[in-house]
Amino acid sequence: MAGDSIYRITEIVGTSKVSWEDAAKNAVKAASKTLRDLRVAEIVKLDMVVENGKVTAYRARVNLSFKYETKSK
Repeated sequence: MAGDSIYRITEIVGTSKVSWEDAAKNAVKAASKTLRDLRVAEIVKLDMVVENGKVTAYRARVNLSFKYETKSK
């Protein structure tokens, strides 16, 4: 069928010293440099790096889906 599409999902982790939102945006921005046709970003986990009782970084684990290119026969 000509209208069918296949999508691949990859998991990446973005980081930020400012917020989880920035961490997620950084992940998508970095991925968009090498992956084409990004479709959906799903945040699957949020965590923080803590050093000496203070938050030093926010991390967002993100599942990204992008169109999987197949060669036509």
